[in-house]
Amino acid sequence: MCAGPSGNAILAAPAFPGIERIEAQFSGNAFEPHRHDTYALGVTLKGVQTFGYRGERRFSLPGQVIVLHPDEEHDGGAGTEDGLHYRMLYLEPSLLLECLEADGVGLPFVREPVIGDPTLACVLLAALGELDRELDELFVDDFVLRVTGGLSKHALMPRRPLGSVAWRQARAARDYLEAHASRAVRSGELEAVTGLDRFALSRHFRAAFATSPHRYLLMRRLQQARAMIGAGEGISDAAAATGFADQSHLNRHFKKAYGMTPGQWATLAHNSAPRFIRDFPQGRSGGR
Repeated sequence: MCAGPSGNAILAAPAFPGIERIEAQFSGNAFEPHRHDTYALGVTLKGVQTFGYRGERRFSLPGQVIVLHPDEEHDGGAGTEDGLHYRMLYLEPSLLLECLEADGVGLPFVREPVIGDPTLACVLLAALGELDRELDELFVDDFVLRVTGGLSKHALMPRRPLGSVAWRQARAARDYLEAHASRAVRSGELEAVTGLDRFALSRHFRAAFATSPHRYLLMRRLQQARAMIGAGEGISDAAAATGFADQSHLNRHFKKAYGMTPGQWATLAHNSAPRFIRDFPQGRSGGR
């Protein structure tokens, strides 16, 4: 992020229909009173974030979540001389309504605009982590579902219980993801395969397999890339063959999943294989 002479800067991420994302750093008062027609959901990263909202002065500390509702006037800036650093996304209400349609309830209203909720913060930061990249459809399906659940909890709006897991549809989605793991899978494809809308499928899939369709697909790609790298393929070739945008994209996700870079994995795999082969008994076992 390139800051101006004042140290103030905003980085805008590639937009996704219904979602905008920014990262900002400021000193002093940054925004005059204004309104959005979206939910504004963010996480304070550094400093004290202060804003006037519904007749009160509010303060958010690092790690806390900010929830501003559509058409609510607010300003914004740094609460101390140390400045402010935060990330924020703007979510169109129609996405939440589509997710809540099956429950027959309206939009959640969270009375307190500053929340201490590490789980919701992690959900938001998953979408705000790689601002240089576009959001994936399957990721957004699960993201909106989880954000809706978090907001509904704080709005004291109980969601309708899931009921019996739709195992047949969840398995059909899993099989389809495995068969098409090397490319981007669209939400509409899984809807056609399962007969469930994208948000219902995300709930049933998570209940069945303890992860989202997006994460399941990502892990299948990483497993394929790891096997290719272990077999001696170049990292950039493995990235291209398994649907990653480039080598750095693979590097980031590989390290998050396995705790090391693809290069480190390649070194360990190649250095260990000869020793394991040498130490493993050859031929028929004497104990048979």
